[in-house]
Amino acid sequence: MNKIMKFIGAIVLVLIGIGIGKFMLGNKTKQVISPTFFDGSADAVDGGERAVLAEGLTLEVKDGQSIQEAVAKANSGDVIMVYPGTYSETVYIDKDNIRFYGVIENGVRPTLDGKKELNDAFLYSGNGITIENFKIIDYKGNGIMGQAGNNFIIKNNLIINTGVYGIFPQYGKNGLVELNVLSGIEDAAIYIGMCDNVDVRSNEVFESVAGIEIENSRHCLVENNYVHDNAGGLLAFITPGLPIKTCYDVIFRGNYVINNNHENFAIEGSVVSTIPSGTGLLILAADDVVVEDNFFIGNKCFGIAVTDLANGGINFSTDEGLDPNPDNCIILDNFMDNNGYEPSGDIATAMKIAMIDLLDVGFIGGGEGNCMLNPGRYVTLGVGGWAQCESVNTKEVRTYMLPNPVPPKDLSEMDKGKMAYYGICAGCHSYNNVIVGPTIADIQMIYKDNPQGIVDYITHPIHKRQDFPEMPPQTHLPDDVKMAVAEYVLKLKK
Repeated sequence: MNKIMKFIGAIVLVLIGIGIGKFMLGNKTKQVISPTFFDGSADAVDGGERAVLAEGLTLEVKDGQSIQEAVAKANSGDVIMVYPGTYSETVYIDKDNIRFYGVIENGVRPTLDGKKELNDAFLYSGNGITIENFKIIDYKGNGIMGQAGNNFIIKNNLIINTGVYGIFPQYGKNGLVELNVLSGIEDAAIYIGMCDNVDVRSNEVFESVAGIEIENSRHCLVENNYVHDNAGGLLAFITPGLPIKTCYDVIFRGNYVINNNHENFAIEGSVVSTIPSGTGLLILAADDVVVEDNFFIGNKCFGIAVTDLANGGINFSTDEGLDPNPDNCIILDNFMDNNGYEPSGDIATAMKIAMIDLLDVGFIGGGEGNCMLNPGRYVTLGVGGWAQCESVNTKEVRTYMLPNPVPPKDLSEMDKGKMAYYGICAGCHSYNNVIVGPTIADIQMIYKDNPQGIVDYITHPIHKRQDFPEMPPQTHLPDDVKMAVAEYVLKLKK
């Protein structure tokens, strides 16, 4: 009874804490005029306004003006305040320490509208970027994408129908993704790719293929999120062929993972297209994953599944140095109810053989050091070889964010081509597995000894293959970086 009351109370708190979402996508959010440090003093500057702040200046952008033009005027430490209106543009940020705040007036926030024509809303490669209080709709590629930027904050945004990813920090360190609401994403609503030290807190994700995905990332805390009505709720896994080969030290704590039974509408052949509808949490080859104090309810295929790459249907044979097994995964105290009532594929066969009609926790494949606390409370399959966990918890881990900002990545230690590949290309292209776009091996065959051909294509891409989504143009990259990444891709080996 205490667990049930905790669940009911927590759901109420989540909905109040988020304050927005599926039931509040209109004009009912709390009015926010400006950040607390805005002092209101202003001087006219080129069609906008600046206010003097202790840390920098503030530029105001109003309906009919351009956010990108404000970025061009901004310096490190400045704030860009965007007022309600509709802005149909891609905002690229290659400067450090720029903060973007949407001003919410009478429940109306600024809207970036891609009109199903533009690929990305925000693209940042700078460090210390904050993006807060925006509504982002109808882009074809990504709502907010980070390209190797550290020390990021992505907070309190509404992101709806933005194509492949909703929020996608890639190859960044020390970040926070908090209080966002996302829906209608055809890959992952929140995708933490090749990152370190990231907190994902108190978000609501629904009606997407994958809710929250931790891929080839380390030191991530996924806490107090409301994840419902996706094909798959939570994921922690390794994708072969990426430059970062590990995924470990991930905590899933206090999340509400409910009725993730949506049709899987991912691009055929992509990694997430293999996720069964009805997935609560899938741990695929990730290590040192702790699952604690979550609520898994009504996920029709399974509550939690732990497996290796081979049984997950992922080809890893050509990725040297990759450990394909999940090791040291810890399942602690969680609330489970009515999971696995309508399994599919091999899971359905295995459950039939085991003569069980529900499935809370399942395991198949290789792996060492995995354990479960009080396994008798769950309906399980394949975990007979797991150890009994000691009575431990993760309460001492309050955050995985670092106490001080980390420095930008040093180009003296990593050439421009490699940096661009890690920070931009690797989110969609692995060497030998389809993530979103063609494999690097295929690209090498098409453009053998022709780096200029790659440069021309990434500058002005043409949608040639209907089995892949349209590639966003990378016109924001300097010419020398485009050539460097093209040459790097052609030399890349498995």
